[in-house]
Amino acid sequence: MPLHSVSPLYAAAELRAYEHRTNHAFVQAACSAHEAAEIARDEGDLESWWNMTFVQAENLLDAEEFEACAALASDLLGGPYSTMEPQAKALTYIVVAKARQGAGLLEEAAEAARAASDLVTDDDDVEIQVKARQALIAALADSGRLDEAWVECLRLADAVSAEVDDQLIGKVYWVIGNVAFLCNKVQEGLDYHELAAATFSPARNLDIWAKFNKASAAMRLAADVADADTLRCIERAELATDVIGGSSNDYLLMKLNRGHWSFLAGDSQTAIELLEAVCADADTTLPQILGEARLLLGRAFSAAGNREAARENLSKAALHFGAAGAPQRADQAREYLAAEA
Repeated sequence: MPLHSVSPLYAAAELRAYEHRTNHAFVQAACSAHEAAEIARDEGDLESWWNMTFVQAENLLDAEEFEACAALASDLLGGPYSTMEPQAKALTYIVVAKARQGAGLLEEAAEAARAASDLVTDDDDVEIQVKARQALIAALADSGRLDEAWVECLRLADAVSAEVDDQLIGKVYWVIGNVAFLCNKVQEGLDYHELAAATFSPARNLDIWAKFNKASAAMRLAADVADADTLRCIERAELATDVIGGSSNDYLLMKLNRGHWSFLAGDSQTAIELLEAVCADADTTLPQILGEARLLLGRAFSAAGNREAARENLSKAALHFGAAGAPQRADQAREYLAAEA
């Protein structure tokens, strides 16, 4: 993005924001973007203020400051200087949707993503439409509304065209594959993830490579696919994250994958140790992650013959899924719990 010619102070703050973002220093990038926005507002340049406030929100999202991100992005939508331009509003709703999903507020995430999708048509901007549908599908799938998510997947597949960047096409295949796995369409899930993997390259974007392999491993494991390809996904994600670093959630999810792998491999004791570590800090861990870990812990304890611990963890899993707005997953935990009665 070119620098604005409002003042040297603004230009310097804007440049720092983008440099920090390039280096994955998202908290510092958000601070510099806020500084640039304040300078622009003092100079009467509301367009630059809006743009840099949006950049601040994006960096808060990547820093996993979900509540702060959602509040700031919501102000851009409904505050005194909110934009009337539909594409900018759609992009802002997408940020709100991702922040709400990250905070475990899945119904609100779906509402924001649907609002983004409704603001643009395929002819307006294909990439924004694709990003909006991606956010909607992710929120619907996380909340267990799989039939709705699959319908949106088919619409998303139709929206992809030659106008869309390869990396974005890869993300489309990625999210469709996720939903296919969740709908028990395992072969379709594997096929879509193979298509996604073919578009991603560790040399081009190691961060996306790490996130894709981590997520693909989780989907494969959820479908009880514990083959050599799944193990390679786990190992690639761990190696890439060791190189570039990751958030606390990244490391928790990788530990969750290792625990799930150990459980499917028949090593219940190792699974229990890894999964208990995921649950160690319940106050700061997202309810969706806690629900998945507790569900697996319950199953691992059951396999190890400790039915009391199994019941305790399955009961907690149902509560965590309920708090995350994922009633279908909560019902699944209660089904396992009933089997332990």
